[in-house]
Amino acid sequence: MPTHRRARSQEAKQQRAEDLLDAARRLAAETGGVRYLTLAAVTETAGLHPSAIRRYFDSKEELLLELAEREWVDWREEVLRRAKAATDLSPEETADVLATGLLARPLLCDLFTHIPLSLEGEVPLERARRYKELSVTSVAAMSAALAEAGTMTGPQVADLIAATAAQTAHAWQIAHPTATLATLYAQHPEWAHTAYGMGERVTRLLKATARGLAHP
Repeated sequence: MPTHRRARSQEAKQQRAEDLLDAARRLAAETGGVRYLTLAAVTETAGLHPSAIRRYFDSKEELLLELAEREWVDWREEVLRRAKAATDLSPEETADVLATGLLARPLLCDLFTHIPLSLEGEVPLERARRYKELSVTSVAAMSAALAEAGTMTGPQVADLIAATAAQTAHAWQIAHPTATLATLYAQHPEWAHTAYGMGERVTRLLKATARGLAHP
């Protein structure tokens, strides 16, 4: 793939950064998750020289954290839009709003595993602070909107959001096994039941969690 010439203008630099993010997003979808991403593959897919990425992102972790922020914003805005159009949401319906929005964003489901595991801790302090501010304010906005639109309280919804992130992160990794596990499941289909029906299982568990939070 031919490489682009070095970006000179601010607009060209921003486009290069967008090209790298798009490349990372495509590769994650094609290869089975962000755990398989390398900076070399990202730059090659974006049509840039391997050394070019350092002009836009200090590390793979910083690039992935940028993707996580954008996915967070998309999820938050969908939840806020649906909450604004709703009235008297039951706990189960509140769980459905959260689960449906997150499950529609498989990249964020995948990233929710890696954010606390490595991404937050391996970027500069100010970059980590920026991510934390966005995620914390997003949870607050989603909690307030869903509490106003339904029967759960803001703190209950905040707990449900945490459960949603945790459940989808866990379920996504199981539903996208490594080559070794895929071979194992082919040999032992009875062990593979947890790898199927991810969306239904996550939604069912989150509805049960919502009922428990609302009726302790």
